[in-house]
Amino acid sequence: MFILAVSGQEEEGAYAAHNDDGERVVYIFVDKDDAVRYAGLLEADDFPEMSVVEVDDDDVIRACVSHGFEYYVITPDDIVIPPRED
Repeated sequence: MFILAVSGQEEEGAYAAHNDDGERVVYIFVDKDDAVRYAGLLEADDFPEMSVVEVDDDDVIRACVSHGFEYYVITPDDIVIPPRED
C-alpha cells in the first residue's frame, strides 16, 4: 500500500486531509498509480511536492490509531479529490 508525504520530509509523517468534522484523515492507497494521481492533484492546488511512499498497511494503521488520526483505504474503485482549504 502507499501513502503520501511531503518530498524530503518522508520520515516526518504522512499527508493527512481534514474531513468534514475537522479530523485528520490519512489516505492509504491500494494502487500506486492512484497515489501518484492524487499527489498531482495536490500539487496543482499549490501543495508542496509529494512523494509516494510504499508502506506496510498494518504499520500505518497502527500509527494512525496511536496518533488519533482517522484513516481511509482508497481502492481503485474510489474517487477522491483534495478537499478545498477555506
